[in-house]
Amino acid sequence: MSTETIEKANDQIAEVKKPSEPLFSKKRRQLLSNPLDEDNPITIQVLGICSALAVTVALKPTFVMAVAVTAVLVLANVVISALRNTIPNRIRIIVQLVVVASLVAIVDQVLKAYSYDIWKELSVFIGLIITNCIVMGRLEAFALGNKPWDAFLDGLGNSFGYAWIILAIAFFRELFGSGKLFGFQVMPDGYIGNGVMMSPAGACLLLGVLIWIVRSRSGYVED
Repeated sequence: MSTETIEKANDQIAEVKKPSEPLFSKKRRQLLSNPLDEDNPITIQVLGICSALAVTVALKPTFVMAVAVTAVLVLANVVISALRNTIPNRIRIIVQLVVVASLVAIVDQVLKAYSYDIWKELSVFIGLIITNCIVMGRLEAFALGNKPWDAFLDGLGNSFGYAWIILAIAFFRELFGSGKLFGFQVMPDGYIGNGVMMSPAGACLLLGVLIWIVRSRSGYVED
């Protein structure tokens, strides 16, 4: 092969090769911002509803749950994305479950070691992160087809989208249900807590209001 032919081939490769995408390009920033509002995993995609109703009686356990889901989702997204080209299609769900289950076991043991009271309160729900539709959904829909950095941003964005919804519900439930926030009394002495807010019915009511607000802002609800 002549030198001229090699040079032409190199020129063609250089033309075909696309410039690398910036770490925080507009597309990548949307991976962080969209799940907070117009593509929220709870209010728009209607995923992760069970924990949004079950663990939001008080802010402290809700915050711990949000951190746990964030750790599992972000790390699982990155791991699956890094392995995406080596995972046979026929066993991809099994691999995803193994990765998520391993991460949940680690989170569970760390929480048990350093925050035993919260662990006792959340132990069942921490284990159920394995089957959380948000986690498995992002692995299947995004991590398997994108690079690790994009998967990291997607996991972070969806975790934050999940977190702010459950924290908002917990804020109002604890405030009006017991007159406290993070266990500290904030309502005047003699305040009688609203029993509805401490019940699953109160969580359903607040979640329904949040879904209506977010969907209205995002154009999913007609005037």
